[in-house]
Amino acid sequence: MISRRIDKEIDAVYRDSKIALMLTGARQVGKTNAFRRLAERMFKNYVEINFIETPEARNIFIGAANAKDILLRLSAFADRPLIPGETLILFDEVQRCPECVTQIKFLVDEGSYRYGLTGSLLGVELQDLKEKAAVKSQDASKPVGYMDIKEMYPLDFEEFALAVGVDRKILDHIHECFKGRTPVDQVVHEQMMRVLRLYLIVGGMPFPVWQYIQTNNLQNVAEAQRAILNLYKKDISQYDPGNKLYLDEIFDLIPSELNAKNKRFILKELNRNLKFQRYENSFLWMKDAGVAISVHNVEEPTVPLLLNKQRSLFKLFQNDVGLLAYQYANGIQLRILSGEANINFGAVYENFVAQELLSHGFESLYYFNSKKQGEVDFVIEPGDGTVLPIEVKSGKDYELHHALANILDNEQYNIHGAIVLCNENVHELGKKAYLPIYMASFIRKERSVPVVYKLDIDALK
Repeated sequence: MISRRIDKEIDAVYRDSKIALMLTGARQVGKTNAFRRLAERMFKNYVEINFIETPEARNIFIGAANAKDILLRLSAFADRPLIPGETLILFDEVQRCPECVTQIKFLVDEGSYRYGLTGSLLGVELQDLKEKAAVKSQDASKPVGYMDIKEMYPLDFEEFALAVGVDRKILDHIHECFKGRTPVDQVVHEQMMRVLRLYLIVGGMPFPVWQYIQTNNLQNVAEAQRAILNLYKKDISQYDPGNKLYLDEIFDLIPSELNAKNKRFILKELNRNLKFQRYENSFLWMKDAGVAISVHNVEEPTVPLLLNKQRSLFKLFQNDVGLLAYQYANGIQLRILSGEANINFGAVYENFVAQELLSHGFESLYYFNSKKQGEVDFVIEPGDGTVLPIEVKSGKDYELHHALANILDNEQYNIHGAIVLCNENVHELGKKAYLPIYMASFIRKERSVPVVYKLDIDALK
């Protein structure tokens, strides 16, 4: 099995508390296997119930009055004995059994076993289930006291590099170069660019990655990617039949729109007679389902970016860069692998960066575009109260970026520096840091530090 970074977070939940954990995310990102790995590490007994493969399992929860009823039915349904204190029970694809999500509290409170849940966002609005399970708190999207929720994504580049055999020490060396803005050893840099190009076509979906590791056969990888895309389309067709044509059309247009000059969705190309409001729910569903990554335009690159967001101007990226490369077809995989100089990597590179940023804590992504100043590919808030512009360059003209220069020179924006991700080794020029494209793997959202404030009201006593 391929190890994932989230494994440590999952271990912490089951080691330090008695709550259940729900893993959410798009289909095929590895949620079920994450719990199987957990069971191997921490439990003597494991029971898995999949509500898609065995829809009759819903009867475990339907009409149950309490935990005693549920456990009685569960023991009859399970294919092995339930051992108190030693058993992990996984309820897989809980979007097909809303009753499980709303009643898991009874089982957690009863305490005999530990529980995991997975939910795919495709096919239903799992967000509704999460809200039903939530207790209003500082974060209303997460239940408090009996269940935590974590979202999973495809393997990021660092996870992929480790999976295909890159030594951890090499990645640590590159991370130090990233932090110190010092060049990577040139031989290492060239080899990492080869690994990066492989990632662009294999992507981070666990099954295609596993196919590559086992066979090194890119045709097998492509077949696995085709199966995932077909699964997505099948789920799309089952969602909201009245709007499914919009969803099909939008999903199929992602590769061509990214390859267009402005990379933005132009609604008139979908239907001249429909306004954004008619499509908005479809766009939001694509994002919430995890099959697409949305990047919204901001009017000004200033904090907070959310207040500058333009709702109807955005780009949509594929949730996995390998799936995007497969959709382009026409031999692009081999051309990417060879590093062919005249191929336009732009859309693929940008999709890669969007995917890395999303999986590293930047839940909302933005770009800046102005008729006067030009367009910057990404603007993010690292978590230190500033804005960081990021340009993505796939060609030899990586030092040409007028829009980036414009916003760096604009004193009103108060931007201290910028990153240009390109094919070259690390170097700096003024406020701009030129970094190899694979270093996008180290751009991460800083974790917020708890703010402790005690109100002094002695004068009012």
